[in-house]
This record gives sequence, structure tokens and C-alpha cells, in this order.
Amino acid sequence: MRSLMPFRVILWSALVVWAWSQQAQQNAVPTHSSDGHSIVLDVVVTDKSGKPVSGLQEQDFSILDDKTAAKITSFHASERTAEPSDPPVQAILVVDAVNGSSQNVIYEAQQLQKFLRHDNGRLPMPMSLAIFTDTSAQIQPQPTLDGNVLADGLGANQPGLRALGRSAGFNGAAERLQLSLGTLERIAQYESAREGRKLLIWISPGWPLLSEPGIQLTEKDQRMLFNSVVQFSEQLRDARITLYSIDPLGMNDAGSLRTFYYQSFLKGVTSAKKVDSGNLALQVISTQSGGLVLNSSNDFQKLVATPLVDATAFYTLSFDAARADHSDEYHALQVKVDKPGLTARTRTGYYAQPYASRDR
Repeated sequence: MRSLMPFRVILWSALVVWAWSQQAQQNAVPTHSSDGHSIVLDVVVTDKSGKPVSGLQEQDFSILDDKTAAKITSFHASERTAEPSDPPVQAILVVDAVNGSSQNVIYEAQQLQKFLRHDNGRLPMPMSLAIFTDTSAQIQPQPTLDGNVLADGLGANQPGLRALGRSAGFNGAAERLQLSLGTLERIAQYESAREGRKLLIWISPGWPLLSEPGIQLTEKDQRMLFNSVVQFSEQLRDARITLYSIDPLGMNDAGSLRTFYYQSFLKGVTSAKKVDSGNLALQVISTQSGGLVLNSSNDFQKLVATPLVDATAFYTLSFDAARADHSDEYHALQVKVDKPGLTARTRTGYYAQPYASRDR
């Protein structure tokens, strides 16, 4: 078994910011209001071909909270063919220059520019651009329907698109993990102040998992990791962010460990004793947010366009969270549709908190 001391030091340096920030937030502002406790779910229903289905009614849906039926307290259907939603659905494109080679990142930026300039720059929905490098994360403050504006901004920043070069090996992996999770957190915090649904499209092979057989974590390590898992789950849900992981390497990355190893961590974490750093993988967070992991195509334009289809027809449901017996009690979620051949995709779980007993 490998020595645990180097791993623990690196793990602490990579994740301590989230443990401290979560504690500060809990002391300053309660995460859950005393009278709300409403869980909002954006749900995409697809047919057997994967096409979003519109026209469904509230009675067609049921919510299972830990396999127990939960009462739907609100329902809204959104369709792009109808009147534009207010506020509109928006997409945020993240160009990840930290977790890929410089050559691949420049290629991705060029392909993304082509996508943005397609159809004379007319975008199907408001979009903004985030450029994530090892020195900064630049986020466009306002979404736009003009793809040429985003393409011009991306072109102007191409000289700054470079892979992380300060350290290599395990230390470099921990540094990339820290930068990646920090950027995801900042985006979630920024978007939490904006109303409406957001599709966060992260173009990257993914950040390091830092999970290896034979590595054992202390109770303090596990508590820190668990706090981070809970925090990201709540932040993305509160901001109404659905995360999508797009591997720009496509089939060139087929067969590599990172294209399937994340599946070992998809199940919701119920306690600190069961957590692993792999539970914070980009692909894991994407799946648990109700998004998609897209890593099996060399058609870059199609990969980027796929998440946008989720905005053509979707449903927003809410229900009251269950009363938890203890803090951060994990609840698995499932939304079912009472129509043959249809599948609902949404968040896979949430963390409930204790509150005064009342009827659900």
C-alpha cells in the first residue's frame, strides 16, 4: 500500500477551501429556510430516440423521494415553440484550458468559434462564455444571442489558453483539481443570483479524480470531502444549474480510464464514511445534476449542440423536502412519467436537513 502522508497533504491543500467556506456559510446564513424547504427540479422527458417530449401534464408525473411518493407542489411546462420563458433558459460554455494539452485546447477553441458563428451567429438561446485557465477564470457577465460576440471574445483570448504547467505528477493533478472545483464553485455562486434555468456546458476531458485503490482516508479527510459533495449538490440545485461534461477528445479518448471509471462513483454518498474523492469528478457531478456525459463522438459541433436540445421542452416541478433525522441526510430522487416509452431525467438526489415536524 502506498504511503498515505503525501496524499493527505495534497488532498487537504486541494479541498480545505470548501470545508472552511461551507462552515462560514452555515454560520452566516442558513442554507435552508425555516418555512420553505422546497426542492425545485428541472425535468427533461425523452422518447426512445432521445428526443425531448412536450405536452405532458402534471398528472403524468410522480416524484419518488427515497422510494416514497412526494406531493408535487408546483408544475410548469416550458417549450421553445411557445412564448419565450421569463427569465429565459441560458447556456454557459466553459472552455477548460487547465485539464487538457495546449494543442487540444486551441483546437477546441477554434471548433467552438465555428459553432458560435454558424447561422450568422444567431444562437438558439442566450449564451455566455467562461474561459478557465491556470491563471484566471474569465466569465462574461451578460448572456447574448449573438454568437459572433462570443466567438470574437474567444479569439481574443486564445493566446492565454494554455495547459497548467507549474507542476506535474500527483502534485499537478491536485492543483488542477483545486482550480477546477474553485471555478465551478464561483460560477455556481455567481449564477445563484440570476433567475431561471442554466445549462452549464463544461468542455473538458475532466479534472483528476485522485482516487486510487489502496488509498485510505482519515475521518477528517472524509468529513471534508463529504462537506464538499453536499455543498456542490446544494449550490448547483439552488442556482438551477444542470451540468454537462463534454470530452472534446471524443473517440480519440475511447478506452481511457477516465471515460468510464467515474461510473464507480455515481451512487449518491450517504455519509462521510462512504465518500471518495472520485465523488467530485466532473462526470459524476454532471450526471447527478441531471445533465449528460458526452464522450463518444468526434463531431465537436454535435457534442456542443446536444445539451441545448434539453431546453426545447422541459418541466419544472417542486415538492417539499422530507424532514431529516440528521444534518445532510441523503435522499435519492426519481421522477416517473405515466406514459409508455418515456424516460425522465433530473437530479438524482438531494441532502435533507432537520426541521420542525409538519405534514408533507
